[in-house]
Amino acid sequence: MEYRIQSDAQGKTAFLSGRVTSRDFEGFKALTALLEGADSQRLVLDLSAVEFMDSMGLGMVLMLQDKAKNKGVGFSLQGVKGQVKRLFELVKLGNLP
Repeated sequence: MEYRIQSDAQGKTAFLSGRVTSRDFEGFKALTALLEGADSQRLVLDLSAVEFMDSMGLGMVLMLQDKAKNKGVGFSLQGVKGQVKRLFELVKLGNLP
């Protein structure tokens, strides 16, 4: 997985690309660190360039979502498609864009 961060007045957007697997735990720790700053009102994960996600990747997204909720930071996904969208639908994570 590779990612880049874009900030605006409302918060941050993390653009993920490639394959999101158990090997990306350190990368997700860095994304979690984005929630530590008090300046973020929202965090958007853009998954439009993610070609594959395994169950561990899904778990890391859910962990990030939970951490955002606990910090009072809005969290949303965008660009979910293909295999990743099927994975989210399989586990009944509705409200996908």
